Amino acid sequence: MRSITALFFLFCFLAPSALAQLRFGFYGRSCPRAESIVANVVANRFRRDRSITAALLRMQFHDCFVRGCDASLLIDPRPGRPSEKSTGPNASVRGYEIIDEAKRLLEAACPRTVSCSDIVTLATRDSVALAGGPRFSVPTGRRDGLRSSPNDVNLPGPTIPVAASIQLFAAQGMNANDMVTLIGGGHSVGVVHCSLIQDRLADPAMDRSLNARLRNTCRAPNDPSVFLDQRTPFIVDNAIYGEIRRQRGVMRIDQNMGLDRSTRGIVSSFAQNNALFRKRFAEAMVKMGTIKVLTGRSGEIRKNCRVFNNGR
Repeated sequence: MRSITALFFLFCFLAPSALAQLRFGFYGRSCPRAESIVANVVANRFRRDRSITAALLRMQFHDCFVRGCDASLLIDPRPGRPSEKSTGPNASVRGYEIIDEAKRLLEAACPRTVSCSDIVTLATRDSVALAGGPRFSVPTGRRDGLRSSPNDVNLPGPTIPVAASIQLFAAQGMNANDMVTLIGGGHSVGVVHCSLIQDRLADPAMDRSLNARLRNTCRAPNDPSVFLDQRTPFIVDNAIYGEIRRQRGVMRIDQNMGLDRSTRGIVSSFAQNNALFRKRFAEAMVKMGTIKVLTGRSGEIRKNCRVFNNGR
């Protein structure tokens, strides 16, 4: 209860512009089972596939960092009308079927009530807890966006310098601590294709035993993938920060956070204190979920998360 209260006051402080319409328990009267419906869908899928936590974390990040948390990423491209989903950085985002299933059940229980953007937020939150991460409440009441264009997509790549990444996060109202928390926490689960870590494999500073193991895996055909966190790849915890401190960061941006003077202290703090990481990760996730949200009469509540209501 104490952590929920702390997150509530953090939300009030960080997002006053959204506070009027975005709130904890938004669907308490209009759709009382909304959060439990989403939680059940996620839990059922997680029992079959623990990798969904990484997929949903990536989905929420890629959605919120382009025009805000408005589910614009979920729109399917159509002939002559590409969408965010069709552009390079989003080509490997997955997990859309989880959102589809939750939406189908929610439409049956409470038609035109729960937004796709809230489903993404709730599903990601639930998957984090299932993967051993912190349990936390998230405010709801988001509405879905009316635009999805590949021209709006400008997401950080795996070799982005720390300073540039800090600037990108600052443009979304987030600070360096948020950046280290979300990138490291997001990379505590999930994989990366070998083609995206060639610069790290060529880095003589990388831990030799890890380098040899990764090189051996990456010799296989068809661009195989490797775990970003070599210690606890299916658990949302602080293990990846300890790996980074030992030159065992698999992705360039992860390792650079442990070397750059503006972020290495944060990496060190998280490596030594999992409780601190869990607290900050919950706070940063709530904060990210408030980026440029649509509320009130803005946007719409989609019937189908893949298509605008007017069929565009």
